[in-house]
Order: sequence, then C-alpha cells, then structure tokens
Amino acid sequence: MQPQVNLLARIATLHRPLVIAAAAVAALGVVAAAGLVIDDRQLLNQPIWTKTFKFSISFALYTMTLAWMISLMPKARRWGWWMGTLVAVGLGGDIMLMVIQMIGRGRRLHFNQADETDRLIHNLLATGAYGAFVATAVIAVLLSCQRLADKSLGSAIRAGLGVALAGMAMATLMFTPTPEQQAIRDSGHKSQIMGSHGVGVPDDAAGLPIVGWSVDGGDLRVAHFVGLHAVQLIPLLAIGLLALARRQQALRSSLVRRNLIRVTATGHLGLVAVLTWQAQRGQSVVHPDGATVLALTGLAALVGGGVWAALRLTPQPRDTPPGTSSPPVPEVTTTTAGNI
Repeated sequence: MQPQVNLLARIATLHRPLVIAAAAVAALGVVAAAGLVIDDRQLLNQPIWTKTFKFSISFALYTMTLAWMISLMPKARRWGWWMGTLVAVGLGGDIMLMVIQMIGRGRRLHFNQADETDRLIHNLLATGAYGAFVATAVIAVLLSCQRLADKSLGSAIRAGLGVALAGMAMATLMFTPTPEQQAIRDSGHKSQIMGSHGVGVPDDAAGLPIVGWSVDGGDLRVAHFVGLHAVQLIPLLAIGLLALARRQQALRSSLVRRNLIRVTATGHLGLVAVLTWQAQRGQSVVHPDGATVLALTGLAALVGGGVWAALRLTPQPRDTPPGTSSPPVPEVTTTTAGNI
C-alpha cells in the first residue's frame, strides 16, 4: 500500500493542469473503448469512436510526460508552468472539438471545409494544435538551457522533445492540397476537403486496424506518430539505462549513457525522416520497396555502430580512474514547481 501512496503523492506534485487534462482524456479513452463495442456507426470506413480512442490515449501519455519533465526544471519554473498550462488547454480543447464534430455531429474532423461550422471547428482545432506546439517548443528551449542532475536524462528529455517537435512539425505536410483538391481550386471552385493524411490514396481507403494507416499508399500519420512519441520513448530509455547501471559496469558512466541516448535520438529522428520520405512517395508503411529497405538498413547500421562506439570509445570521467568503480548513479527527483 505504501508504494501506491508514494506514487499518488508524487503525481500530486506534478503540473496540476496537465495532470487534470491527462486524467480527463484517459477517462474519455475508457468511454471511447466502450463506444467501439456498443456504437456501430462508421465514419471514413472506420468505427466512429476510433479516432477519439487513439487520441485520448496519445494525449494522456503526452500530457503526463510533459508534466513530469516540467517538474525536473530547476529554473524558470513559472515559465514552465504557463507553457504546460497552454498545452493542457490546447490539447484539451482539441479533444473536446473532436467529440463534438465526430461523435456529436457525425462529420469528418480533419481538413473539413464543407460548411461554416466545419471550417470553424477546423480552425479552432488548428489553433489548439499550433498553440501546444509553440508551448512545447518553449519548454524544450527552457530545458535545453538548464543542467539536470544526470547528463543522460537531461540529454534524453531534450532529445525527446526535439524529435517530438519534428514529428509535430511534419504534420503540416498533411495540409497541402492533393492534386485533385488543387485542380478544384484552380478551376475557381472551393474544395470541401483541403488536405489529406494519405499520399496517392484517399483517407477512407483500407487501413491497418485501430491506427488506420493506409495499406495501399503513403500515409503521413506514421512518421507523425513515431516522432511525437519520442517524448516518451527516449526518456524511458534513459531511465532504463539508469536502472541497468546499478548492475552493468559499462553503463555507470553518465557520459556513456548520454552518448547512447544521443545515438538513439539521432536514429529516431532518422527513422522519422525515412518514414516521411516513404509516405511522400505514395508508399505504404507495410509495403516498403528496395530503396526504403536500404535506407532503413543503413540507418540501423549507423545506430549499431554508434552504440558500439558509445560503449567502447567513450572516455571515463576524469574523477574515475580506469579499473575503479564509477560515481554512484543519481536518483531521478522532481520538484513541486508545477503547482505554483
């Protein structure tokens, strides 16, 4: 019982608006899961609750991760609090608009310009997303200017935010008109849909279960997803390396762990680039051609070489003579700055 009490007490010290937003969208995720079972309505050839379920889980993970990161800031805490609040409001507003538009009105959410209400919801949705993007960028800058207790964890947080921002930024490619939409505009008419997740295929084409990624053509959501969730995956790797460092001598140096994080983050960013390039060529993620396979193989080789170099070639800290134990592995601590 005591560990559960400690966990709840620790969560209570995190950025309160982000924690509340995470709890709210997680609860919505439970409702959406039930909706997938009991509501048989379809939208764009998928169960109508699918997008709400996916985004609820994604937003819950993202907001809780950001709340934890803000708690690690030793300085500029007020700026961190306000930026975190902007993210909570922006993403919380977007998920509300999603429920209103898709579940309430039964209409397409993204790229919908069909009538005045659709355009209003589309513009409000974009405002919330761009606001969250800018606020996340500010948090990334604030954390980049500060020294955290552990070099590897500091590098992981900064790298995770950086790759996530790249994943968010590439989503702007989705708002480029398709050739068919551009032809309608060039003819002097207004297209009811402006933009697309797919490249070379319509958004209602056959897709993978739950995620909906196209199996017949390119899909920009793949790179967007992989990039966005670097904000969780890379720091989780750093925490895992910290845990392993207590038993693995090679990982006890914070420089080794930091270099491993940098290699991994570079590989993650490279993966986002390859997936974006693949989608832009109208190629499904489940049907890679030889060029894509070659690019992924080369990327894997570079990451493997980087890992080897980080483990074998990283010099030990000056205060740790060869053949002796490294300094104690630091604990990850948080501050109560999130609730100013």
